Amino acid sequence: MTRTQSAPDPWVADIELSEERAAGLIAQQFPQLAPFDVERIGEGWDNVAFIVNGAYVFRFPRRNVSAKSIETEMRVLPLIAARLPLPISAPTLVGTPSAEYPWHFAGYAMLGGVTLSSVRPDDGCYAELAATLGRFLRTLHSIECAPLIGVGLPPDEIGRFDYVRTLEKLRQRLDYLEEIGALDNAAAIVRFAESLAPIAPRRGDLTLTHGDLYARHILVDEQIRATAIIDWGDVHFGEPAADLTILFSLIPPGARPHFFETYGAVDEVALRLARYRAVYHAALVAHYGHRIGDGDLAHAGLKGLAIALL
Repeated sequence: MTRTQSAPDPWVADIELSEERAAGLIAQQFPQLAPFDVERIGEGWDNVAFIVNGAYVFRFPRRNVSAKSIETEMRVLPLIAARLPLPISAPTLVGTPSAEYPWHFAGYAMLGGVTLSSVRPDDGCYAELAATLGRFLRTLHSIECAPLIGVGLPPDEIGRFDYVRTLEKLRQRLDYLEEIGALDNAAAIVRFAESLAPIAPRRGDLTLTHGDLYARHILVDEQIRATAIIDWGDVHFGEPAADLTILFSLIPPGARPHFFETYGAVDEVALRLARYRAVYHAALVAHYGHRIGDGDLAHAGLKGLAIALL
């Protein structure tokens, strides 16, 4: 595969927060939670997260460009949480900008389960999970969006199906993964993605969409049953195929009929869009996981790439 110019790391933080600084910000605005036991549990592209007193997860934006996402969650998620068949990470405590920290931050009640990316179940474990996720997305995609748009639900502002932009990023990420020996079929994956790319996103069939649904944002129990859906920073009014990526990045082929039994039929255009997005997103997750040394994410991304080709 032809070497491409290295892509910049989009996850570099504008503000880094230590446990001590996070504890200070929480204590300043939520003194009722004292005494404070604050433990950093990880960070993603946009936010850093801390467990507080074993009862709350507080998320703080790491970058100015992602600060808006927390605000969207604050406005939208409380309006939909009770309508969904699984718990979601809707904020219950809202931190406001101050001289010490310039952005909103949020506290969420702890939800049960572990991230699906932290476990590695056999393919045979996915039937019930696929049915549950199909039911969840069917409900999510059926929610009336006009009231949510009225409180600030955005459209797809990052061009999730902008093939010119995303194909180049896909090539860059696959190039890197091939260079480090993480995969050996990068050129074939690009050709596969290019074969899907000419399909244009539809108009008039847009829905309420999670926008970033993958293994790290699905919590499961020991039996690999879904317990919650978390991290809604990318929630938007857009193409439902953005969520249907899980059909091709998460759910093995043998379990896909269980998804369709609860979600319903999906047309071929949506399936092609979903598979394209699955390839692209899985490559980004694998690249990110390797770059930051997160083995679970790297594995989830590479597994997603393998499933997307099936």
